[in-house]
Amino acid sequence: MNREYLRWYSPRLDRDMELLVFGHAGAKVLVFPTRDGRFWEYEQIGIVASLADKLIGGHLQLYCIEGLARETFYSAHRHPAERIRRHKAFEEYILNEVLPLMAQKNAHECTIVHGCSLGAFQATSLVFRHPHLFRKLVAFSGRYDLTMTVESFADLFDGYYDDEIYFHTPTHFLPGLACDWRLEKLRQIEIVITIGDADPFIDNNRHLSRLLADKQIDHRLHVWGGRAHRAGAWRRMAPLYI
Repeated sequence: MNREYLRWYSPRLDRDMELLVFGHAGAKVLVFPTRDGRFWEYEQIGIVASLADKLIGGHLQLYCIEGLARETFYSAHRHPAERIRRHKAFEEYILNEVLPLMAQKNAHECTIVHGCSLGAFQATSLVFRHPHLFRKLVAFSGRYDLTMTVESFADLFDGYYDDEIYFHTPTHFLPGLACDWRLEKLRQIEIVITIGDADPFIDNNRHLSRLLADKQIDHRLHVWGGRAHRAGAWRRMAPLYI
């Protein structure tokens, strides 16, 4: 299997950024790690291995990036307004540096975005804001409202709220979305959401599903038995849904 390590200085983030590429051809998959994960997380926890047949066969090519959780949403020393600004800069890095790299390396017309846990939020926020760039979204065990408190998962903005948080939070901006162009683009995307029925974010996932249905955006919500917010479940999900 092709494995390639890449690193460059990002002027938008003012730091070096690293990523791993797995596979040589096929649909391109932009992969966000979990909160504590790094760009090598998917290899470490066995998701890359679970997709080996598709990667070796030229059906998929993974681009596993850094998530920058400790510089954005989990950066407790920053003011909440600065956390979301840093995330916005991270989004600009993806749009203007990572996606062009993917297009340069692989001309396949399909780009998929995928993530687990916090990575699912990042993937969904990106796709919902820029739906014209993507063909498919696959989100595992996500929390789509970082202002809510569930179990040990706290409000990541400490009660602070502004327009940037609103427009980056899928379950906040989707109800008010009235742009026909953006809605039509969202309706063209294949959307797959998975969650365990004992997972802390099950209600939030069902709420997102209802919002999508209200906007006539086709999607699939797969509810697994038990607590699926773990690597073992994600390894089993990946070959089924990506």
